[in-house]
Amino acid sequence: MFQRYEGTAWEQRFLPRLTSKQVRELPKEKALVILPVGAVEQHGPHLPIYTDTLIGEVTLTQTLERVSGDSEVWLLPPVSYGKSNEHTGLPGTISLSANTLKGVIMDIADSLHASGFRKLLLFNTHGGNIDLLNLVSREIRIRTGMMVFYLSPGSLDVAEDLMTAKELEYGIHGGDYETSIVMSVKPDWVQTEFLVKEFPDMSKYRFLTLEGKIRFGWKMADISVSGITGDATVATPEKGWIIQERIAELLSEALNELCQFEITDVLGGRPPQRANGDQS
Repeated sequence: MFQRYEGTAWEQRFLPRLTSKQVRELPKEKALVILPVGAVEQHGPHLPIYTDTLIGEVTLTQTLERVSGDSEVWLLPPVSYGKSNEHTGLPGTISLSANTLKGVIMDIADSLHASGFRKLLLFNTHGGNIDLLNLVSREIRIRTGMMVFYLSPGSLDVAEDLMTAKELEYGIHGGDYETSIVMSVKPDWVQTEFLVKEFPDMSKYRFLTLEGKIRFGWKMADISVSGITGDATVATPEKGWIIQERIAELLSEALNELCQFEITDVLGGRPPQRANGDQS
């Protein structure tokens, strides 16, 4: 069972538990600071409105148990609220505007930079934040010179053998994937008597999709009556455990890689060559 503030993530890698003196003395050359960004928003009649932020906290708690002890990886408290205005009007949704969320993340990055940190990972668990974080990561890089990474763990594609093709394509909110994870870590938070199945009807379109190919702007009321897209009725805690185990294993390796990464290495250190070999 997931318990907040217990385990390696919170006892050994939770940056705010350190004193100012300890933060100043931390080695920062390879240190990676993780900022979880989630959401508080409706997830249908069966899942808690804290689902996205909960999944982020659980995933990092499980991942940081696996990160090698000599890696300088530090965890910040989550930005629990996200850009969730696509769910506006549905009870429980608490949304920040795009400008507000951008400002909060930029201010946090500025503060980390002032403390001497060089690397920041924006760890996102809400689909509505993705486009904004793409923009913000570049803005932080330009403004501070920090190396900035952004990641949504759902993009790691660890559930292909666990979900139907339809679920993988359209189960983007409150379906099998998210429900299985919450069942596995906080079963009492799932109202199993209200599990629902609903998919948008995209069968007549060749190119239009919700999150790939050609996209269209939508709010949840445009594509769902229940507030979810997916099939929560087939969710199981066993699937949730498998998903989380796979993600934690991959992420532990990825975090070690980010600690070693230097953006100057990407350039290669050589001037571009002309077609005839002349470098002048």
